[in-house]
Amino acid sequence: MRIAAVQCRPVFDDAERTCAIIAERLRWADSQGVDLLLFPEAWLLGHSYDAVVIRARANVASERALPALCARIADFSSTLVLGTFETLGEQVINSAVVIENGRVVGRYAKAHPNEAGVTPGSDFPVFARSGLRYGINICNDANYPEAAARLADRGAGLILYPLNNLLRPETAERWRARSLANLAARARETGCWVVSADVAGAAGDCRSYGCTAIVSAAGEVVARVPELMKGVASFDLPDAPTVS
Repeated sequence: MRIAAVQCRPVFDDAERTCAIIAERLRWADSQGVDLLLFPEAWLLGHSYDAVVIRARANVASERALPALCARIADFSSTLVLGTFETLGEQVINSAVVIENGRVVGRYAKAHPNEAGVTPGSDFPVFARSGLRYGINICNDANYPEAAARLADRGAGLILYPLNNLLRPETAERWRARSLANLAARARETGCWVVSADVAGAAGDCRSYGCTAIVSAAGEVVARVPELMKGVASFDLPDAPTVS
């Protein structure tokens, strides 16, 4: 199974731009035989910790942006896992949607949200692609070993982590090494491969170094996009890694 994780600049409230970037990356992924392509947390319209902003983005994503994206990428064969805020009834969730052939075939709702007004998820679904079972945790979930363990207990051999480490500079510095250390710990504890996708760069008074990496079940980093750079980390499980 060939997997790829995208590290990209933060983008806010511009679905046309993010959908174009996603389509471009999927075109590349299909050309390279990538089975599964991962994007960062809440990347469709941008991350936030403000409840009003989050609900507005969730409404736009659910009503317009996500359906438009699905229509646009229906002809691509790679499975896409993308972070977005969504509305489910009156609730707002921080989710990672799984899209195949232009259809949302599943989603995971962040179990440990640290965003205002977001409802925690309680389900830990496991999906399959090319014979490999995988599950998803989102960003802050990486601080909770039991969230990863739930997926391993359900037979996952791979855990995907959409991240969004766009933070105040002093906080970003504290998480610069800790994010990767968390991912390595979750890999060693569960015996699962771990793949993360993060944003990188500055926006307003916040920044992210970027922690887009592929980590073996032994906790070893086998591919990573350099800090502060855009790019893609890919790996042929269990063959040699590449970074492009």
